[in-house]
Amino acid sequence: MSDEVEIVICMGSSCFARGNAENLRVLKEYLEHNQLTAAIHLRGQLCHAQCTNGPNLMIQGRMFNGVSAASLVPLLEAEFKGRSGQ
Repeated sequence: MSDEVEIVICMGSSCFARGNAENLRVLKEYLEHNQLTAAIHLRGQLCHAQCTNGPNLMIQGRMFNGVSAASLVPLLEAEFKGRSGQ
């Protein structure tokens, strides 16, 4: 991958308690497994002000709402298909 991709995961109390704690673990495992850690800028943000729609995360400025551990991997596959560091 030539350009760094930014992923911002909401770490506000609502999103964190509703699933982003688990989503963060899944996200880190996915990035490591696919050798993408060097090409991804992963950061937390306290609130995306969309608490009722959470858990929320952004990839390259695009907001994704209601992200669960089960839906996260297919989302990442769609975003990073063919971009592994392998």
